[in-house]
Amino acid sequence: MADMLKFVDRPQSYPAKRTADDRADDFREIAERYAPPAAEDQAGRCSQCGVPYCSVHCPLHNHIPDWLRLTAEGRLREAYELSNATSTMPEICGRICPQDRLCEGNCVIEFSGHGAVTIGSVEKFITDTAWEEGWVEPLVPGPARGQSVGVIGAGPAGLSAAEYLRGHGYEVHVYDRHDRAGGLLTYGIPGFKLEKPVVMRRVDRLKAGGIVFHEGFEVGRDATLDELRTRHDALLIATGVYKARAIEVGGNNLNGVVAALDYLTASNRKSFGDAVPAFEDGSLNAAGKDVVVIGGGDTAMDCVRTAIRQGAKSVKCLYRRDRTNMPGSQREVANAEEEGVEFVWLSAPHSFEGEDGAVRTVRANRMRLGAPDASGRRAPEVDPGAAEAMPADLVIKALGFDAEELPRLWGAPELGVTRWGTVLVDSKTLMTSLDGVFAAGDIVRGASLVVWAIRDGRDVAATMHAHLKAKARAERQAA
Repeated sequence: MADMLKFVDRPQSYPAKRTADDRADDFREIAERYAPPAAEDQAGRCSQCGVPYCSVHCPLHNHIPDWLRLTAEGRLREAYELSNATSTMPEICGRICPQDRLCEGNCVIEFSGHGAVTIGSVEKFITDTAWEEGWVEPLVPGPARGQSVGVIGAGPAGLSAAEYLRGHGYEVHVYDRHDRAGGLLTYGIPGFKLEKPVVMRRVDRLKAGGIVFHEGFEVGRDATLDELRTRHDALLIATGVYKARAIEVGGNNLNGVVAALDYLTASNRKSFGDAVPAFEDGSLNAAGKDVVVIGGGDTAMDCVRTAIRQGAKSVKCLYRRDRTNMPGSQREVANAEEEGVEFVWLSAPHSFEGEDGAVRTVRANRMRLGAPDASGRRAPEVDPGAAEAMPADLVIKALGFDAEELPRLWGAPELGVTRWGTVLVDSKTLMTSLDGVFAAGDIVRGASLVVWAIRDGRDVAATMHAHLKAKARAERQAA
């Protein structure tokens, strides 16, 4: 029975005649039938370990062994409360964290050769149970402090900080450019990995707790940063990084060569029932097409698996290094392979070729690993020889994200940034070069994991709380 949870956690191979909807129905049936006992069985395996490496390697330092023990004992509500004590989104982390690189990858039982405890699936199960049973309590604001905070960005860092700050009694306003909160949780991660109602119920809980959301609000267009500073006692910049990294090869401007986030956003909007013209006209729809995805991170895996579900004719993933050096989750790679994705290792695009302005072929160089670069990884270099040609009606560039030019976009040249465009902060207070303006999440650390954004939101809420208390005290003394 314990092995069933691993089956639920990883989609299996099916005959080609079965559709994506058929597979989704099978997964749901399996999850409903086996998740509760399997979760308790898996949790019980943790009692065999006395070294909590899993907690150490969790960015949130969740009390993993303790809530696993409670789960094994059937004390699910206590397990949920302990999990919830360190994380504002445990069921989301349970779904999308790369556990094979974090908690599960550092499981002592895994080291002994008996397979890791499926920590993420247990975390998901106990929190989903909490929602079903009504154990998730509403957000109750603390006593009103008469101070307000503005949060720019409704992604995981911004939402996490907003929840803690509202709990401290501050009036909290969240500003986001999109028409729904959640950031990449809503528009960047596919629904088969993170169901959108799971995100929306978290957002709805924050709204019910009195947090005010200004959706469709773009700083620089609807207000400058200075104007927001006058409205609030403190600001948090938690925009994330959305600027797609470019690839400078011939044919880059052909129709059908698209950015990963544009492609994923269109797919997610379609799942909400939105009108998406670029999906309807086929521009951002993989159905019936030869698809080539360029990149080796989790975003690339999201793209290839989305293309499979859209009914692509073929899906290839080009990565310039080998499998061992791939930055994405190995679990995600295995899932993609089982679903029919072909990986072309040690390959990088040389050029895109087309007809009538639309891409038709990707010409790729074969690569080899040379001497280690500054990070210690062996740097890829072109392996001399003829470039390989492969058919492509849709090319998706999933090379990662960089920071947008916030000082220019927001009319705030005094906002300090690094040479990479990320916002400079004091390492202890997380305050920027502007007094009372803080920053957290990917806009500080660069593109990273959702769990780190949640951790950063938790940390910055604590330093903002200390700053605001000191500010209120100074104002009282000056009065």
